[in-house]
Amino acid sequence: MARKPAKSATRAKPTLTHIGASGEARMVDVSDKPATERVAVAEGRVVMSKATLDLIRSGNAKKGDVLGTARIAGIMAAKRTSELIPLCHPLALSKVTLDIEPDAKLSGCLVRATVKVTGPTGVEMEALTAVSVACLTIYDMIKAVERGVRIEGIHLVEKIGGKSGHYRA
Repeated sequence: MARKPAKSATRAKPTLTHIGASGEARMVDVSDKPATERVAVAEGRVVMSKATLDLIRSGNAKKGDVLGTARIAGIMAAKRTSELIPLCHPLALSKVTLDIEPDAKLSGCLVRATVKVTGPTGVEMEALTAVSVACLTIYDMIKAVERGVRIEGIHLVEKIGGKSGHYRA
């Protein structure tokens, strides 16, 4: 039986890119990275009672169009991510879509954001921020009828482009 060679002790450990040599938080320098097309997709869920979901679907929520308002809020949030997350680069986004689907099986809404840019850094944070704010907006608009609404499962679904290549959850 052949033995596997021992792992090299000199192999570099992964490092956090936003931490400097002295342990301070820092913004990553992306000036030497090529501008490439990058896409990120994120999603999350807002879980509620059937009655509240029916209220959203009917368009009779007291504050108005829940899904339309959440969609716009998510798009606006993606564009302002660098103002909310301290070490994110400001990006000229070329596409932000927010899809919100009421789902009877879930008894809630599935929220999915797709964000695209051509630049030196990715848009994962923008997609995650868009989903987070859209979910919070749904909560805000229906909390008067149901305080027990849950926001769940916000995560990166897919990332395309950049040095690390394609990622799919």
